[in-house]
Amino acid sequence: MLTIHSKLVNAMITQALNDHPIETCGVIAGPAGSNLPLRLIPMRNMAQSDNFFQFDPQQQLQVWKEMDARCEEPIVIYHSHTDSQAYPSHTDVEFATEPQSHYVIIPTNFLYKEEIRSFRIVDRMIIEERVRIVHQYQAELELQMVA
Repeated sequence: MLTIHSKLVNAMITQALNDHPIETCGVIAGPAGSNLPLRLIPMRNMAQSDNFFQFDPQQQLQVWKEMDARCEEPIVIYHSHTDSQAYPSHTDVEFATEPQSHYVIIPTNFLYKEEIRSFRIVDRMIIEERVRIVHQYQAELELQMVA
């Protein structure tokens, strides 16, 4: 299950709607080993396509180096589908290289009337998972209770 803050969900949706009809893409980083998405990093879709996304390789290298330096990992890798359902395409599966990540798809075609969906993609197997949108992370609550 992906647990994600509502502000991050809103930011992904806003980016996807602003980039429509081009597929949007990006990463949400979090502390390594935590499975806690915290820092949204919008990426450029080098393909500039309405049915395919590709990270700019130079930007991706820079972002991954920055995550390493900050002891982070890509918790969520997201992109939009502009004219199809929110389900990984054959190309999405082929390019899924982070088995620990949640792959989130944001539908921007209102005909599908879907919410965001999240998948794990490991060895070309697609497993849909529940998305739990929260307004505050448990860790934030614990910190507030200690203070």
